[in-house]
Amino acid sequence: MLNQYPAWKYLLLIVVIVLGLIYAAPNLYGEDPAVQISHRVKLVDQNELQHITDVVNSLSIPYRSIELGDGNILVRFNNEEQQLKAASLIKKELFKQDSRYRVALNLAPSTPQWLRSMNAKPMYLGLDLRGGVHFLMEVDMESAISKSLQRAAIEIRGFLRDEKIRYRSVQAGKDQLRIRFSSAQERDKGLALLEEEFRDFIFQTSNDGKSYFIQLSYTDQALREEKSAALQQNISTLKNRVNELGVAEPVIQRQGEDRVVVQLPGVQDTVRAKEILGATATLEFRLVQGTLADWSAAQRSGKIPVGSKLYKQTDGSPILLKRRVIVTGDQIVGAASGIDTQSGTPDVTITLNGQGADRMSKVTRDNIGKPMAVVFIEDKYEYKEINGERKKIKKTESRVINVATIRDQLSKRFHITGLDSTREARDLALLLRAGALRAPMLIIEERTVGPSLGQENIDKGFMSVVIGFVAVLIFMLVYYKVFGVIANIALSFNLVLLIALLSMIQATLTLPGIAGIVLTVGMAVDANVLIFERIKEELRAGNSPQASIFAGYQKAFSTIADANITTLIVAVILFGFGTGPIQGFAVTLSLGILTSMFTAIMGTRAIVNLTYGRRKKISKLAI
Repeated sequence: MLNQYPAWKYLLLIVVIVLGLIYAAPNLYGEDPAVQISHRVKLVDQNELQHITDVVNSLSIPYRSIELGDGNILVRFNNEEQQLKAASLIKKELFKQDSRYRVALNLAPSTPQWLRSMNAKPMYLGLDLRGGVHFLMEVDMESAISKSLQRAAIEIRGFLRDEKIRYRSVQAGKDQLRIRFSSAQERDKGLALLEEEFRDFIFQTSNDGKSYFIQLSYTDQALREEKSAALQQNISTLKNRVNELGVAEPVIQRQGEDRVVVQLPGVQDTVRAKEILGATATLEFRLVQGTLADWSAAQRSGKIPVGSKLYKQTDGSPILLKRRVIVTGDQIVGAASGIDTQSGTPDVTITLNGQGADRMSKVTRDNIGKPMAVVFIEDKYEYKEINGERKKIKKTESRVINVATIRDQLSKRFHITGLDSTREARDLALLLRAGALRAPMLIIEERTVGPSLGQENIDKGFMSVVIGFVAVLIFMLVYYKVFGVIANIALSFNLVLLIALLSMIQATLTLPGIAGIVLTVGMAVDANVLIFERIKEELRAGNSPQASIFAGYQKAFSTIADANITTLIVAVILFGFGTGPIQGFAVTLSLGILTSMFTAIMGTRAIVNLTYGRRKKISKLAI
């Protein structure tokens, strides 16, 4: 028979439809307000689950369930009021025991266990539907290379000293290092050793008649690697900072060679988020040079003693510090804010790594009774109009936040005081725990979406899908009668399959993504319109109903394929070259094309075959 499918095709359709229904189902169940609990160091396990359960039970707040997740514990509540109250109390109670706990607000899918056991999950919602903040951040690559050269300069000084090669200075610039020697012999001897040891650099020599120089600049390969490393370290640091902020399901991803996209669902305080994400705060510990009279004289005259550097304290008064740094922020592995028991002022407890602890121990042992200062360093950016052009200006602010006399030999763990507020102490501890950015970052784009606007977007998007869907159903039913009913059934399953695919790949649904679904609903019946019109043409040509059905599907296939493949190519290009919202639109459009071709060609053909295929005599088609 012309219009009969083999059993395996019907079986395939049944399997696809059942799987589609299963994996689309989680989107019907909504989300529960929840509190997500994790730990910054240790992995939460069954014992930790029991501990958290005891803590939550002691708070006497009703909750739906407590469960162990992927590296965290999830406490579900009946409403947002219980969630907010519980989050505050849980955080307070846990922080008494261990300040390294992380407590974050979350919306947890309320998918039944039998669906979760099949790894069926709902789609993620983008910021425009859920609410939150979006930042596009740019890494200052000039600073990254400059800091890398400064680190290389320290290595080269140590290397030349170890090799007993006399040099006068090693200076790091923006894009090259310059080593100064007193004689050509020492320079040539140093050059031979440096070329063997530091192979990431291109070496050049020069002299001015009095001194002899070696200039070092990165090779192209090394330059690319340094930039990539700076971007990757910044992404890692941003992830740590976001974790410290307690944001659930953040999105932090690379975009291009020097940009990072950060999306924080549920966060509405953009000022606070920007302060933490973009801050490049770090600390340096230095010994104090001279007395109060020396500091004032240096500020008045502008003459700074050799080996010293002039800083300002928090109150604006001057202070001289030795240029040689004892410990930097890179050697800090832990930091916790608190209150100093003696002065009652905010303080931060610092924990150093092995190298930093060894250095701190040696310096403080040899300088008991002398003052040591803590320098707070922060990079900031601002825009200025220069010759009619808007240019980005970098400013580095350094201030001494604490000066204390060394009373005893310090080692791995100690306190710093002199902070203005508990907020400043908490933020500083957060930044030090999360690590320093390898290079400063500038926020070049930001968007904020409120939760009410997100819900409004969901409602409008859902309504647009419903209106488009119903309008197409009515048109097909009126115009094509029984064949219109068949097309509508296929269209319904097309929508189910599309949502199932988006859920299976855990795509993030955005407002442009909903636009792609609406467009798919309209385009999905195009194939059926082409097929049905072709069947009508065959009937008008005098062919039998069975032959017309067969010819309609066969002859319309090439036209359908051409139209959909060209649209699919455009969708792929949009995904490849677009960003964010454009990619969301491209994903739903491309998946919609694939599902619509499957349901419109194979799905409707199966129903038509079941309806008309076994009937030998058909006088008329209801088309």
